[in-house]
Formats: sequence, C-alpha cells, structure tokens
Amino acid sequence: MSDPSPSPADRRSLVLGFGFATATAMWALGYVAFMNPGFILGEIVFVLELLLISAGGAFAGRRLGKISAGLWTGVVSAVVNLLIIGSIVRGGGSDLILWIAGLFIGSGILGAIGAAVGRIGFDPDRPCRLDPSGFFSLVAAATVFVLIVTGGLVTSMEAGLAVPDWPNSFGHNMLLYPLSEMTGGIFYEHAHRLYGMLVGFTSLVLLALVWIHDKRGWVRGFTFVIFAMVCLQGLMGGLRVTGHLTDSQVDVRPNTALAIAHGMFGQLTFMAFVVLAAVSSRRWRDASIRPVVVPEAGGDRNWSMILVAAIILQLFLGACYRHLATPPLDGAPKPEAPAWAMHGHLTFSMVVLVVAFIAGIRASTRKEVGVLVVPGFGRAVNALVGIQFLLGIIAFVTTVIRKTTEIPVWELVPTSAHQANGALLLAAAAALMVTVRRYECPDPASSDVPREPLPA
Repeated sequence: MSDPSPSPADRRSLVLGFGFATATAMWALGYVAFMNPGFILGEIVFVLELLLISAGGAFAGRRLGKISAGLWTGVVSAVVNLLIIGSIVRGGGSDLILWIAGLFIGSGILGAIGAAVGRIGFDPDRPCRLDPSGFFSLVAAATVFVLIVTGGLVTSMEAGLAVPDWPNSFGHNMLLYPLSEMTGGIFYEHAHRLYGMLVGFTSLVLLALVWIHDKRGWVRGFTFVIFAMVCLQGLMGGLRVTGHLTDSQVDVRPNTALAIAHGMFGQLTFMAFVVLAAVSSRRWRDASIRPVVVPEAGGDRNWSMILVAAIILQLFLGACYRHLATPPLDGAPKPEAPAWAMHGHLTFSMVVLVVAFIAGIRASTRKEVGVLVVPGFGRAVNALVGIQFLLGIIAFVTTVIRKTTEIPVWELVPTSAHQANGALLLAAAAALMVTVRRYECPDPASSDVPREPLPA
C-alpha cells in the first residue's frame, strides 16, 4: 500500500526544510571560501552559491512536482540569509532595501528555474515519502554538525578568544559585524557565532514543525529539551569568553571549564538532534511493521548503551586535553597538555575501539526489518570508530611535533577532522542505541511473532 500524497500543510513544511537545507549548504560553501579569500575564488563561489539555490529548487521540484515549490524554497533560503545581510551591506537606507529585494527576487527566480528542471519526469503516482518533521530534523542535525566543525576549527586555530566580547562582537551587534573585518582568528570565532545563530533559528522552526506534525507527546517534549539544549549551549559559549554576563570588551574573565563543557555539550546536542531525526523518520513511525523478536536483543541494548557511555567519557578526556593545552589568553604561551588527560584519552581510546567493534559487529549481523535499520548503524559505528582511531593517531603526532606558535595546515586538518568524526561516531552510536530498543526480547509463551535466527 503506497503512502498518500503530501497534504498542503506537509508540502509547506517540506519546502521549509528544502529552504533551510539550501541556506545551510550556502553558508558552508561561503565559510570555506572565506578561509582563503581572493578575487577569482570569490567570483567562482558567487556562481556556486547561485547554483546551490537552483539545486535546492530542483530537489523541491523533483519531490513535489511544482515550480512554486522551488520558488518558495528560494524565498525561504533568502529569509535564512537575512541573518548575514547586515554584515554584507555597510550602512542602511536604500542600499539595504535594494539588497534585500534582490536577495528575495533572485533567490525565488533561481529556485523556480531549478524546480522547472527538477520536475521533469515527475510521477504524481509516486508519492513523496519524506516526513515533514523527520526531514527537517535531518536538516537541523546537518546544521548542527556544520556548527561543530566550525567550533572545532576555532579550538584548533586557538581562536576562541579572538573576539573579546559577547553577545556583541567588538561592540557591534553580532549580526552587523562587517564581513570585511573578519580576518585571521576573528573570522573563525565570529563565523562560529553566526552559525550558532543559524542553529538557534533552525531549532525554533524545528520545534514548531514537530508540534504541528508529530502528535507523540514524548517526541514533542524531547524536541523542547533539544531547543533548551541549544539555548544553553549558546549561553555557555558566550560565558566561556566573558566569564560573566557583560558586554564589556575589557571586564572579561575567560573560563576554561566552560570551554570544556561547551565543547562536550555541543556534541551531545548534535547526538540529540540525530536521535530525534531517527525517531521522526517515516520508517520508524510506520505502524504496519510488526515487532521482531531477537534472542540477543538484551545484549545488543547493553552493548550499545555501554558504547555511548564510553564515547562520552572519551569525549570528556579529549576536551580536557585540547582546551587545557590552549593558551588562556591571546598572546599567552602555549601550556603543556596535562598528562592525565593525554594518557587517559590515548589509553581509553582502546576501550572505545573494542566496545564499538563488539556493538557494531553484533548489530551488523541482525536482519533489517522495516524501520529497524540496525545493521546499517552497526556498520556505520564500525567504520567511524576505525576512522576515528586513525585520525586520533595522526592528530596526536602532528600536535606533538609542532614547535612553533603558528598552526600549520598539516595539524589543523587531522585535529579538526578527528573532532568532527568523533561527533559522527557519538551520533551513530546513539542512533544504534535507540534503534536496537525496537527489537523485542523473546517471550517463551508467544509463538506468533516473527523471530530472527542467531547468526551462524
């Protein structure tokens, strides 16, 4: 039995998801361009940004079959991009109005053109299987992941205190700080703040969509908790710089403990977003799927919970190692990494590796039934933990052999990749943990529930 076509309310919500996804991709591309700006690169990036709007419209047209879906996808992306329009346009008045008008008109036209191409071959009898809140949860999780990557680069570049005040940036409203002044460490720190604003906006829209489309009370409550986590994460990020609530650029007391908590909590927030995306997916909510009894379900649950706990402990050790080895103030000498954090992180990585392989191998042998994508999560955990272990070795070696204050690219890349991949590993482990709970333990008195044989 095929799923019904999306209702008008579902279409509107899906268009919101397409628009936010388009804007997130545009922000990520712009971030990469600003890492090494130049005239020729700027022209290329500008063209690519326009193509991204059309690509978002094409995806909307492919899924919903309407040119208007692409047009509104472009308009939604323009709404999101208003967050940085004040940083681009110096001054206000007529210039600002023209920029905003051009942003909305151009984005809408490009999105509509993309949809006109994407809807070619659209089959109205093949309904869109995207769940509005589930899809937007995925988009929100991707946005948070980009924020984690930018945060990791802030730490890797030792630029966490490049902007001395908060919530302002050098006395400017955060959203009005000129992009032309975002150079060096200021770029990494301030761009991370802008991405935080993007995540906050996305989380607010996600909260509304879940309350509209998902009637499960516990999911609504979980989404509210996630939104509170985002707000708390932003507050910790600011207080990490100032030490207390102040907009002064001088009366600040940078807090390393909050830097550690901020780094850890960001990954826990990303984990929560991924779990929400898993439980909000259409496959998860398919009521036609019968429960599946797995003889080793209890063991799978236990190993997956142990894995999540082990990764969180390893995350704590890694955050301590990174932040306690970062200069407490700009220009201060680089302190030595504490031995307990360094040796603890290195030693415990072996524990995480073993636990991850056990949990992942057990999951990968299970049979995929309906919503239960346990084998896929198991394989993902195995792959990610292997990559993480290798990146950890490379990151440690490159960090140890550097003797200069300047951070070379050959250190920046593996340390940032190690941190980002760790977030993916934690999220995959959490998704595995909640998914294996959909299996049922065997009941000797029941014989009408399909059973999965033990792997040979």
